[in-house]
Formats: sequence, C-alpha cells, structure tokens
Amino acid sequence: MDKIVGIIGLGIMGGAIARNLVERGWRVIGFDIDAARRAELGLANVTIAADIGQVARDAPIIMTSLPTPAAVEDVARAIANTGEPSRIVVELSTLTLADKLNFENILTKAGHIALDCPLSGTGAQAKNRDLVIYASGDSNAIAQCKSLFADFAKQSADLGKYGNGSRMKFVANHLVAIHNVATAEAMILAERAGLDPKMVVEMVGPGAGGSRMFQMRAPMMVDGVYEPATMKVSTWKKDMAIIAEFADDVGCVTPLFTLTQPVYAQAMAMGLGNQDTAAVFEVLKKTIVTGPKSDGRNRK
Repeated sequence: MDKIVGIIGLGIMGGAIARNLVERGWRVIGFDIDAARRAELGLANVTIAADIGQVARDAPIIMTSLPTPAAVEDVARAIANTGEPSRIVVELSTLTLADKLNFENILTKAGHIALDCPLSGTGAQAKNRDLVIYASGDSNAIAQCKSLFADFAKQSADLGKYGNGSRMKFVANHLVAIHNVATAEAMILAERAGLDPKMVVEMVGPGAGGSRMFQMRAPMMVDGVYEPATMKVSTWKKDMAIIAEFADDVGCVTPLFTLTQPVYAQAMAMGLGNQDTAAVFEVLKKTIVTGPKSDGRNRK
C-alpha cells in the first residue's frame, strides 16, 4: 500500500502526527479550517488540500482530529457527500459514544468504514510519538492501519467492537484527572515540608508513587509555567463531562474522580482555561490552608 494518508484537523494533536508521518516517509494530505495552521503545516511538507473533498479523493485512509462534536459531524457528512469509493476514516478525537456512533452511521451509509481510535497522550507526547491508540471497529481495517499507527504512536491495540476505543479512553482519562490533582497536592505538601521541589520531581517521579502525569506536570508546577499547554483546562473540562456521563451510564460511582471536578471548575473560574491542566497547582495553592502547628488535617 502506498504511504498516503489524509489528516483533517491540524491542531496540537493532528499537527504533531502529521509532522511525524512526513518524517517517516508518508505523503500527508492535510486540511484545517484555520489558515494559519494550513500555512504552518505546509511549511512542514504536508500537502495542504483545498477542501475535505480533495482529502477524500486522494487518501485511502483519512484521520480526523477535531475539537467539537459539531466539527466531527460536519466532516463526516462532507466525506460522505463526496461520492468517493470506500475510505477508512479513523476518528481520533475524544467524544461521547453517541457522537462516535453518529459519525459511524453517517459514513457507513455512504459506503465508508469508520474506526473509533482515540489517543492516550498529550500534545507533547504526540511530538515524541509517545501515544497509545485505542483502536476499535472493523478488524480488517484496523490491520490495514497497523503500519500507519506504528509511525506516530508507540503502541496500538484492536479492542474489538466499535466504541470500545472510547470506553478505554474514558478509563484512561479518569486516571489522568485524578493524577493531575494528586500531583498538585503532593507538590504542595512537599513545598510546605521545606523540600527542594526540583529534587522531589527527580526522586518521586521514577519511584513507586510516580505516574506519567507526575513526570510530565510536576516540573511545570515547579516552574509555575503552564504554557504552551499540552492539554488546555478548557478542553479537559469537556473531556471530564464526557467521562462523568459515561460512568453514570454504566452505573459506576467514581468518588475520587468526582472530587477532582471542582478543582478544574475553579481553574476555569480563575481564568486558567487556556493554560495546561498542570495549572490545578495554582488552584490548590489558593485553597489549601494549613496552620503552622496543625493536627495533620488540611482545612479548606
């Protein structure tokens, strides 16, 4: 198979993936409604399409990385209306199951094959091919995408029926939400204890208490710099609403996840929406108050 792929949506994730695929010898045909993004990726040797129709005409496999359900539906309808022969359309975004199923329905009716393949990883991880792909849907189509996935991610798996990719992503993001806030709380505890914060990052991260989110976001908390964002608080709030709905639908109580929600809401209220989610550190700094001789319990 020729190494030709289309990417619709050239933002933080889509743009990083496009660059990596170009480096690995793919002809990437990209499209974005933002002219600045088109210009930027054009300079990175991405072939910029005039419209979605050109992407569907020239690329047998198309990947979509889009910010809203409305954008995803619009792109699905645009591909469906081209009249092109069957394409594999790989949806990488984090959406509700209802939105993913709508995407599949639109494309299937037009003779295309839709795959639900959300990504685990941030924009920074995408730059380093440090992504995990939760692929679900038609197994033959997923097999055809194996070499493509290997050129921009470290791991992928066929998770079975369409929608299982999103279910797996919701579980992963549930943990990310908790680990972000846990990291902020731990760093404040270390700060109050008089420990060198940089030494905390160096020694705790690789140990039993560390996590990928601690390793990525604790250094940002130490520096107090949350831009450029690898995941904006505003985008994350959207993802958290999706996870909460999913947990409710399957009848699962998530007390730790639920406790983190007000922290992200407060970050938005503090005007940190465009900053990285590591900015929850600033929220906890303002809300955690401990006396000089406390009884060991934080008072909020």
